[in-house]
Amino acid sequence: MPGIDTTNRIADQSPRKTARMAGLFYLIFILTTVLASYIRGNIIVSGDAMATANNIVSSQGLFRVGFVTELVSATFFVLAAWALYVLLKPVNKNLALLFLLLNLGGVAVECLNALNLFAALQFLSGANYLSVFQTGQLQAMAMSSLNLYTNGFLIAQIFFSVWLLPLGYLVYKSRSLPKFLGILLIIDFFGNMSWFLQGFLLPDYGILAYPGNVISFIAEISLMLWLLIMAVKEQK
Repeated sequence: MPGIDTTNRIADQSPRKTARMAGLFYLIFILTTVLASYIRGNIIVSGDAMATANNIVSSQGLFRVGFVTELVSATFFVLAAWALYVLLKPVNKNLALLFLLLNLGGVAVECLNALNLFAALQFLSGANYLSVFQTGQLQAMAMSSLNLYTNGFLIAQIFFSVWLLPLGYLVYKSRSLPKFLGILLIIDFFGNMSWFLQGFLLPDYGILAYPGNVISFIAEISLMLWLLIMAVKEQK
């Protein structure tokens, strides 16, 4: 099967090639995430159900592209985690398996949560079975689905936060990657968790999540660039 062949090739190749493949997957994940967020940001108007509904209807094709792009992003995040697992399992196989499973858990939540985006599109599709609802009601239901999507994305951050602890520890203990990357990833755990906690406990204080977002940006961009450009030091 194609998927098995790909993972076998990753497992059989040198650590430097595996590291660069992990970096490439991570780069594609970041780029597609940014693209999906950009598309949503240009269509969804926070707190304005009517304007958001009008944007979705008038840019339905673009909205669908954003939906598919998010799923592609999630797929490449799993591939990046798999390559990191192959790279770091010689350090501690159990911890490497742990961060891979945590990544899979977060991606599963994210993909299921993406159905809320598609639900918003369905509410505004003009299908006959929706004729029992008034236009304002359909717009409100679409906006509610988009709000559920935001909350579901925050729930996924539990997994995407905790996976950074074993990942950061293994990077730190690895002799083939710089220790500062491991430290950054462990700090990134606290940054991501602050975003999750702020979103549910202090939703009116979004500014509190900004420092954590900056930390996450620095940590994950640093890891991606190092893997893609510097790769790893060959071990005898």
